[in-house]
Formats: sequence, C-alpha cells, structure tokens
Amino acid sequence: MTTKLHNMQLHVMLTDSGDALLWGTQDGLELTGDKLRRLLFTWHEPSCYGTMLELQQAGELAVTVLPAEMVLPFFAAPDFMEVLRWESGNEAAASLLHVAPVLYHEAQEGRFLPSYQAFREGKLQWSWDSGRSELSQLDGLSDGSNAGLRAAFSAVVTAERYADEAALADLRRDYPSLFNGSAAAAGFTEEEWLVSLGWKPDTAPFRPALQLLEPSDEHEQYDWQLRLVLQDKTDGASLVPICLEADGLAHGTWSSEWTPFIRERAPGWAARLTAALPTDSGGELFAEPLSDEDAWRFLTTDSRQLLSDGWNVMLPAWWEAASKRRPRLRAQVADEFGSGGGQGKRQSLFGLNAIVDFDWRIAIGSADLSEREFADLLSRKQRLIRFRGEWVYLDPALLEQIRRLMESVSPEEGLSLQDVLQLHLLQEANGQPSASSRNETTDEEDEARIQMEVELNTHLTALLRQLEKPSELQELAVPAGLHAELRSYQREGFTWLSFLRQFGLGACLADDMGLGKTIQFITYLLHHQEVSEHPALLVCPTSVLGNWQKELARFAPDLTVMLHYGKGRLSGQALAEALKHTDVVITSYTTALLDVETLQETMWSSLCLDEAQNIKNAQNKQSIAIRSLRARHRIALTGTPIENRLSELWSIYDFINPGYLGNQRGFQHRFANPIEKHGDEERTAQLQKLVKPFMLRRKKKDPGIQLDLPDKLETKVYINLTAEQGALYEQAVKDLLERMKELEGIERKGAILAALTKLKQLCDHPILMTKETALPEEMLHDEEQREAFISRSAKLERLIAMVDELRDEGDSCLIFTQYVGMGRMLADILQAQRDEPVLFLNGSVPKTERDKMIDRFQSGSGPGIFVLSLKAGGVGLNLTAANHVFHFDRWWNPAVENQATDRAYRMGQKRNVQVHKFISFGTLEEKIDEMLESKMSLSENVISTSEGWITELSNEELRDLFTLRQSW
Repeated sequence: MTTKLHNMQLHVMLTDSGDALLWGTQDGLELTGDKLRRLLFTWHEPSCYGTMLELQQAGELAVTVLPAEMVLPFFAAPDFMEVLRWESGNEAAASLLHVAPVLYHEAQEGRFLPSYQAFREGKLQWSWDSGRSELSQLDGLSDGSNAGLRAAFSAVVTAERYADEAALADLRRDYPSLFNGSAAAAGFTEEEWLVSLGWKPDTAPFRPALQLLEPSDEHEQYDWQLRLVLQDKTDGASLVPICLEADGLAHGTWSSEWTPFIRERAPGWAARLTAALPTDSGGELFAEPLSDEDAWRFLTTDSRQLLSDGWNVMLPAWWEAASKRRPRLRAQVADEFGSGGGQGKRQSLFGLNAIVDFDWRIAIGSADLSEREFADLLSRKQRLIRFRGEWVYLDPALLEQIRRLMESVSPEEGLSLQDVLQLHLLQEANGQPSASSRNETTDEEDEARIQMEVELNTHLTALLRQLEKPSELQELAVPAGLHAELRSYQREGFTWLSFLRQFGLGACLADDMGLGKTIQFITYLLHHQEVSEHPALLVCPTSVLGNWQKELARFAPDLTVMLHYGKGRLSGQALAEALKHTDVVITSYTTALLDVETLQETMWSSLCLDEAQNIKNAQNKQSIAIRSLRARHRIALTGTPIENRLSELWSIYDFINPGYLGNQRGFQHRFANPIEKHGDEERTAQLQKLVKPFMLRRKKKDPGIQLDLPDKLETKVYINLTAEQGALYEQAVKDLLERMKELEGIERKGAILAALTKLKQLCDHPILMTKETALPEEMLHDEEQREAFISRSAKLERLIAMVDELRDEGDSCLIFTQYVGMGRMLADILQAQRDEPVLFLNGSVPKTERDKMIDRFQSGSGPGIFVLSLKAGGVGLNLTAANHVFHFDRWWNPAVENQATDRAYRMGQKRNVQVHKFISFGTLEEKIDEMLESKMSLSENVISTSEGWITELSNEELRDLFTLRQSW
C-alpha cells in the first residue's frame, strides 16, 4: 500500500503473522525508520506515541514494525491525523483500507469464529465468518494478503476479548473442546466442528448417536450389538437405525428432508468411528455382534472417549447404576449367637474375644448371593452377566479382593465379637466401614478396599441397643445390704455396669466429679457378692485409700474389705488364705506395681481402677503392670477419660477391653492424628461411635440428673504485677527470646517449658525464683516484715484480703496451687496473718495424716482454710465443708481445674460455691486464659488441652504470648 504526505510515499506490507512493516520515501529519498515512526505515530496512544514500536532492519531499509493486534485499529481509522492524506497505490491497498474498518467492527461486535485450520494445527486462533455478504470482497485477496489479514484479525480478537485470565477461563469453561487438542476435530467438516463445539447451532433435524443393545434372550449366547442411530430432534423416542459403510455411504429408511444432511456428514461419521472403534470389517461398520469382552470395554472405556469427542452415546438403562454399585461383603451373624447369658447364678461371660458364627453373603446390586452362588459367578469368568433377571457388572479387581478377604476370615475361624461390634458401629457412623478394622492401613488403602459389613442377629441388635441406651435397661433391684438411697441415674449406672458384666464387656463409668461413681460401684459389688467366687480388686491413688475404706464401711458394712498397702501387707500363702474370706481388696497404683506378680496369681471377680487417668501413659511400668492383672470384669472410674491427648483414652480402653481400639500405633494414625491435628469431623464421629457403648458419661448440667445442687459462681480475679514482678518478668522473657534464636528440637521445648514455669512462679511471688520458700520465723511473727513480704506479690495481697473477708463471715475455703513451695508459703503466711490453724496437703503427706486433715476440715469445727497442691488434692476428696475455691495459679487444663473445684461442689454441698481464678493482668496467664476460652468447645467435644502445645509455637508467636502487655 502506498500513501502520500506532501511529497512522501508510505509503503505497507503484512507478514503472515499479521504484523505490518512500514517504510517510506520523500522526494525520492529514503525516510529513516525513526523519523517515519515519529511522523506517523505522534498522536497514536496505543503505541505510546510510537515509542513502543520496534525498528527492524530489512536489508538497507529501516522499517517500523506495527504489531498484529494494532494493525486493524490503526488502519480502521486512517484519518486520525488531518495532515495525512491516504491514497491507494494498488487494488490490494484499496481493499485493505476498505476492509480494515469492517473487520475491526466485526471483532468489536463479537462476530468471529475459532479457526478450524489453526485448531487442526494445535493452535487457538480466530477468523471472521466468510459467509457474511459484507465480507465477500475478501475472497479476492491473494493468499499472502489473506493470511496476514487473518492473523491480524485473530490478534486483535485475542487482545481485546481474551487478554485477561478471567475471560480466558470463561472460554475454557464454555467451550472445553477448544482445548482438547487437534485430534478432537478428526473427521469433521468445519461446519460440523463448529456445531460440535456449540459455537454454531446444528440445523440438522436429527442428532447421530451410538446405541449399545444388550442381548434380548437370557438363554442366548452373549451377542451385544452396537449400531448407529439418528434421533429425531422433535421426538426423542424416535430412533432411525442406519447402516454405514466404511467409505461413508449410508443406507436406511429416513425422511427425504434428512438426505442432504446425511449425505454431507456420513463420510465424517465413518472416518471418526473407524478411528475411535477400529473394526476388522472392511465393509459395513458394526455388522458383527460384540463379544462380552468387547461390550465391557465399550461400556467402561470406549463410550467415555466417544462422549469426550462429542458423540451422543446411548447405553442400557441399568448401566449407570450398575457401574457405580460396588459389591458388598456381609457377614451374617448366626441366629443363635448371643442368646445365652441369663440372670441365673452362672451367667454367660463370653467377652469381646468370643467367636461369632456367621455366613458369608455377597450383595451385588439388589441380588444377595450366598457363598456358593458367588463362587459359581466367579467360575464363569465373565464381566457382564444376567443374574436373577438383572444385569450385573463384575469388576475382576473387586472380585479378587472379595475372594482374598473371605479366605483371610474363614467361618471356621470366625470373627470375634469385637470385630462384629466395630464393623457394625463404624458402618453406622459413616455408612461403609473398612473391611478390616483390626489391620492398620493408610487412607488410600482404606478407599481402595472392598467394604465389609456385618448383619447382626436379633440378640446382638438388642445388646447393642441396650449398650447405647442405658436408660432403657430394666433396672436391677438395689441390694438390701446398701445403706444409702440411690438417685435414679445412679441406679441406671449400677444396672449398666452389671449388664456389661453379664457379657464380659469392660466398662468406663465417666460421670462428672461429685455424681457418685463411688456409690454406684459399691452397689455393683454388693449385687455380685453372692455369685463371685473371688474378691474384687480396687486400685486407686494413695490419697483416697482412706476415703474408699470409709465409704465402703459406711455404705456396705456387710462387705469384707482388706487394705493391701504399707509395710504390713500380706503376701504368698497368707494373702491367698485371707482372700478366701474377703469381698474387696483395696490397693494403690504404686503398690500394684510393686506387687504385680503377687496380684497376678488371682483371677479377680472384677478389677476396678479409680481415677483411671492414672494409667493414661500406656507405656509406663505402672500402666503395663495394671493391664497385666487378670479379672472376669474390668471397670474404669474417671471424671476425665481424656486430660490432654486421645492416647489417654486409648490406654483406658485397652485396659477395659484389650485390643478393642487396635494397637496404639494404629490408633494414633487412624484417630489421634487426624482429630488432634486437623479436627477431622468424620474420624471424630467414628471414634465417638466406637467409644459410646462402653462409656457412661453424665454431667451435672444434664437435665436428667437433677442434683438440686446449689449454684456455682465462677469469677476471674485480674491482678496487676508489682513493679518488682514486672521488671523480673520482662527480663525473663528477653532472655528466653534470645535463647530461642539458637536452640532447636528437644532443647528448645525444654527451654520454653522451663521459662513457662519461671514466668508463672513470678506471677505468684518473686521469692519462688530463688527457691527459698521456707520463711523465717521472725519474719512471720513481725507484722512489718510480713507486710513487706506480702506486698511483693499483688496476688498474695489480694488472696489474704479475700480470705480475711470470707473467714470473718464464717465461710471456709480451699486454695489450690501447683507449686509445693507456694503452698507452704501460703499456709505459713495465712496462719500467721489470721492467727488460726491452716491445713496444707501435698504429695509427701502420709496417708494417715492426710485422712486426719480431711476429717478435721470436714468436721466443721476444725480449720477453715485448706491449702492443697493441685496434683495431691485435685481428685478423690470430699471437701464439701468449703464454699469458696481459689485457684491461685492456673493449670491451663479446664478438666483438671474443674476436678479440683469439684472437691467442694459435689453431692452433700448445701451452700453456694464461689470459685475464684487468679490471673495476672497483661501476662501470659491472661493470654493463655483467652486461648483456652476459645478452645473449650474442642475440649468438650473429644480432646482437652495442656501446656504441651506452647512448645510448638514459632518464635514470633512465643514473643506475642510471653511479652508483657504494656497496658498492665
């Protein structure tokens, strides 16, 4: 193209890629590229006034390159410079000047098509619709001009319509076949391809489809048939079968209106079908019937490929459901199993290890096959069969899994009752349990495994219903020897324990503290006293040995109780002889470890663990020793079956029902890690389902309990640090954060926990850091020195003020601290300050002295202040004489703190209980309290919290947690 400006001529050439090469001459002299660029594009904003345009050397010419996406917009408005006058130098230039505005308008209006030729070459480009009359003039362009113009058109469409990711994503979503590769266009004409994309409407009155016909006669040899049919668009039920030759000729009977479309498209159909479904026949396609193997391949593989290529495929109506249906293997429990175990003197005690008789049943669709029928199907070695009037799809891989699973669990060896209950409970929890709950597998393996179900008989169904709904059990009569009036929920608990004993199933009675687990177990002991040939063994913390002795003597004086504890305890023949005349033996966890071999010699009538969380660490010697003891029935009593981790729950369950939750490593992988680390709701539901039948847990707030307890008022007492405490606190945090830059692994965790203890002790009193907690007598008795000492801790000042007030009103209090040194200091200071006796209980206090302390405090006329270390006094004590509870420092585990509070807030309490939780303002005590408040819902669900999680925080998170808030 040539144009004149004064005496200047401009030349334009379009490349195949659509770029325009521009050069010019003036008065017979060559215009330099840079001069021409400044002249032509002074007002051209898209190219930043020409600065973005490339200069390219073409021999001796310096040409300006106008990118393809700018060509049509630039030449569509050639008059944007009034000083420039365009003149066509030839016919092609005239045509370009004429069509550029038209093509640019087409692109802007969205009148464009994907390029069929470019798609077949694996590229996505755009073209105009040459069928439009306005563009018919382009047909006369030379091939070179046409190619360059089409490239420029495609470039401007891409730049202005699909430049951003969102628009391209929409295109990919609406026309996925555009991105499926060039093979998708094989055998299509351009018109058919545009129709298959959905870019153009299909004007044909029919749509072609491949139809698979199943054998019509049940007794006939398999002869599946594949045929090409034309489906009438106005009547979907009308199918016209056609015979199609490999060369594209079509035969059949159809409306004359269809003939032009069939004649045009049949060659493409033949080419595409021959490529997709190769046939040995050189003549008519699909003339031969399909074998069973061919039909199976078409259903599972070929049909999917044809669908992705744009074909309509018509399969038998039953196929969709059959293809999604996985075979189910079911163990059908024999009718007679579980019918034993009456109410007589010799009750059935078969336990979770009892072997369950069953028959295999295999469900495929609605067909329920016996083991023999299934073996017959396998022997036929067919993938598609008609069974009992229903077509069944048999996946060889799944059938092999069923066969292997049936061989691994033969009816002769049987399933255990444990397996049966696990499988049934899990299939209730999530519909389809893993086939082998005993074996540990990965999630991927679980998904791939065939599913095994269990079908309970009426006896086991009733048993499980009763296990899960203790309130529906027929209550047992309360033994005449019980000197107490049981509440309704306590009668239910005693009945539940006895019901599980009847079937040899371990039990975890996990009622809230104060609901009377002790009296429920005592009632259980009385009920089974007459039918037990051996005594029961009760293991409890040393701190509550005396409490159990008194409670048994009080509520069941007819029971013969022996304390196996201390230096004078019996052993050998003397113990064996004594046991003949004993109903209940009480011992401590420590003694049970020391005397494990002696205690193993007896098959105990029942073995009960009080405060069963004492065996929460399954790997320590004490837990191993306890689990090794033999008993006909095992019971765990605990208000906190989970204190910190789910592994503690596993330990308790491995005691009451060994092996029920699998081995510890498998439990950690299957439940603990997904729940604790990721909050996996599905695994949580599964674990709750497994745990529920063997745990009875009631809370004081449950509507059915109706304790009629007085109110419990909990308040948080926020206290500022003194200047001394604040300075020491900030220095300790600074030292820790400096060390964190250098420490890793176990050393880092140890340093964090040590700092945590140090900071919490600082919040109590600075003197705890010096470890000099024994206060000199002269200081205690010198009021001025004592006041100076008290003023160093804001917490201590506040506690003394509150204790003074409540004691003046005649109230009593419990004061809990986790530090023995702080407890001793509190007892000394309060005793000196109040000039009255103060009790102090910690782990080193002997049992006899401990019992005396409790009696004195409970008498009502003794000391009214009782300081306790949290570990020694947090469980198993009845201290209802107190109506105030102080938590001087926080344990950071709500369950443990609540246990301690329940020493006072329990049955027998007649007054309102006030709980005071001391928190140092601005310190980590306040921050962790805020975190625990947000974690309480999780604690109530399955797991509790402890300090361990703090060691996993990053250095930045530690800085935020420990740093003293300036507002303090």
